[in-house]
Amino acid sequence: MSSPRPESQPAQQQDVPGTLGEMDPKPDHGEESYRGSGRLTGKAAVITGGDSGIGRAVAIAFAREGADVLISYLDEHEDAEDTKKYVEEAGRRCVLVPGDLADRAHAKTIIPKAIESFGRIDVLVNNAAFQMSHPTLEEISDDEWDHTVALNLSAMFTLCKDAIPHMQPGASIINSSSVNSDEPSPHLIAYAMTKAGIANFTASLAQMYAEKGIRANSVAPGPIWTPLIPATMDEEKVESFGQQVPIGRPGQPAELAPVYVMLASDEASYVSGARVAVTGGKPIL
Repeated sequence: MSSPRPESQPAQQQDVPGTLGEMDPKPDHGEESYRGSGRLTGKAAVITGGDSGIGRAVAIAFAREGADVLISYLDEHEDAEDTKKYVEEAGRRCVLVPGDLADRAHAKTIIPKAIESFGRIDVLVNNAAFQMSHPTLEEISDDEWDHTVALNLSAMFTLCKDAIPHMQPGASIINSSSVNSDEPSPHLIAYAMTKAGIANFTASLAQMYAEKGIRANSVAPGPIWTPLIPATMDEEKVESFGQQVPIGRPGQPAELAPVYVMLASDEASYVSGARVAVTGGKPIL
């Protein structure tokens, strides 16, 4: 697990969507630290964006807690294979499905593949997302706007709609929102808008499916050190990334995984409609 002391990272940049191999320092996904205790034994989970970052940390934790995992990712094959290795080392099955979730036709293949592979789906984690920093609206192309909405919002809608008919009472949907949903950065206007939509969608979903015993919650991360950061921000912002929160450093993906485990577990049977802040001390509204 990462140190509680304030940390910084050198200025750096890479191409979207970013890979772990080029990051300095390497993020902590709990590879060496996470210890499971059987909290998800026998469950089957789908995690989007599971090749790296928060999704990878969640995949490792879920596997060590006893769950089989399907990981949806774009094209970061080396990172995805590495994540698969950790899942299988935990004795669980891992299915990798590459492709662009912004393409609805591809998004429609994810849940059927999970049912084919596992025969069930108990946990859906909608985590894949796109962001790009821009100082003005004029710099945001129509295509980029449409892509951001398609990946961050429409893919979540599609996967939830496809998964729910296969879910039994006790199933859990966990959607990754953001601290930007409450205090939006002006330079992340498209991303922040979608993250507010995720929070609202999840709150409605929790009420809609409570009678069926399906829980829906969202997690609101603050600044977390993932490949998306050097891939979508300029070097100066990367260097100071995370210093604005009270703890004074970016969070590590491993520091979010226990929240996702809790929300996926049967122990959280009365937790639905919640939004859990993992923000380094910065309150959400």
